[in-house]
Amino acid sequence: MFIVMVSPECAPVAKVGGLGDVVQGLAHELAIRGNSVEIILPKYDCMRHDKIHGLTKTYEDLWVPFYDTWVHCTVYFGWVDDLKCFFIESHSTHNFFNRQKYYGDADDAARFAFFSRAVLEFMLKANKHPDIIHCHDWQTALVPVLLYEVYANLGMTHPRVCYTLHNLGHQGVTGEQILRQVGLHPPAYNTPQRLADHTHPGAINLMKGGIVFSNFVTTVSPTYAGEIRHTEQGMGLQGVLEAQGAKVGGVLNGVDYQIWNPEIDRHIPYPYSADTLQEKVKNKKALRERLWLRDDFKPIIAVISRLDKQKGVHLIMRSIFYALEQQSQFVLLGSGAEDSINSQFWDIKHSLNDNPDCHLEIGYNEELAHLIYAGADMILIPSVYEPCGLTQLIGLRYGTVPIVRKTGGLADTVFDANYADKPYAERNGYVFHNLDNIALESAISRAIGLWYKYPRYFRELRRNGMRQDHSWNHPGQDYLNIYNYIKA
Repeated sequence: MFIVMVSPECAPVAKVGGLGDVVQGLAHELAIRGNSVEIILPKYDCMRHDKIHGLTKTYEDLWVPFYDTWVHCTVYFGWVDDLKCFFIESHSTHNFFNRQKYYGDADDAARFAFFSRAVLEFMLKANKHPDIIHCHDWQTALVPVLLYEVYANLGMTHPRVCYTLHNLGHQGVTGEQILRQVGLHPPAYNTPQRLADHTHPGAINLMKGGIVFSNFVTTVSPTYAGEIRHTEQGMGLQGVLEAQGAKVGGVLNGVDYQIWNPEIDRHIPYPYSADTLQEKVKNKKALRERLWLRDDFKPIIAVISRLDKQKGVHLIMRSIFYALEQQSQFVLLGSGAEDSINSQFWDIKHSLNDNPDCHLEIGYNEELAHLIYAGADMILIPSVYEPCGLTQLIGLRYGTVPIVRKTGGLADTVFDANYADKPYAERNGYVFHNLDNIALESAISRAIGLWYKYPRYFRELRRNGMRQDHSWNHPGQDYLNIYNYIKA
């Protein structure tokens, strides 16, 4: 099968969060299974060029419609971790992807609308007719709209579209001028049945367009698929998703075990497995040396996260002090897009600067993340909502026991050591329900208590998680089943 992934991210070359990891991991799995997989991305000036091998111009004279004119583009080809990737560079005064950042500008909708049109123009001119175009998140939502409304009339009748919603917190709500930008007539598309946003009169919703025009819609966990259809987590799209319900489903994300695997991880000093957990203790010592934590008989609780409201920052802040009160050490790696949230964590960092049991790293460092997973005893994820979450899946693989709030993919993958309705061998962490300090502290307290009082049982909890398969093996087959279903 010939599959083209269209995405704003792909790790490690262009990664902001879990979306980049998902595109990379799923593409790897599909390629391993014998499919021809290509990924199309914007050519950002800030992407990791050192992670691209053999970057060369492959199409020099691509002209993309833009309002009533054309924008000249160049398409580059390169290998990213054995994956075939194409990068679209625009030569425009708008500097669409030369911003030294991936997202966060007022014209993001225009930038990615242009990218969506450029992707299809490139496929048309390069004579690419994939079986499946797999689009990811709101940034690529116009691809199925344009495919069926414009490019099918130009001969692109073969591809079918699978559209994956990674996070409904960002939907691409914008003005209808974006439709004119990509060559669509606004009155025909700014309707309740098509792209009209239900809460902002006159506005369009790009994600809604992707849902309506694609052949199948997935989101990244079964629980989240139910939440977005039947609760406020649909962020206003509940009715659309319910109406399109026959083509909506949840497929739990996987983790690429070629990258996140303590047995072969080149970023940690001491590889280990479920049968050699004593080596994990050596990584704990290495983590303490790296972060100047004292070497003491205490558990390490870690947070590796974006610092925003979705991730439960108020609970993360409380957990720092509660962990220290409970004779534990605390490590945080992360940063946020909001200056106010970053400032709060900088203030906490400065206030605890001399505490030998705490280290806050405001920023992101991929190599340090690997060492934290390997060296910490527990990983905390107190999300307000979580479509899937990769953090808990990586934590399980590294024997780092997750402490999570029961929502989305966290509910599908973490089962409470004390209260889960699961056999003991399937229990792998600690779960709380309410978004308050009492619930948070109860779960943390139970985890710390087991670590101190019943170390043998804590080791078994680690092993339970490490032995579970959260690779891309099962999700990869689920996606192939969907692809075969829509192209039949």
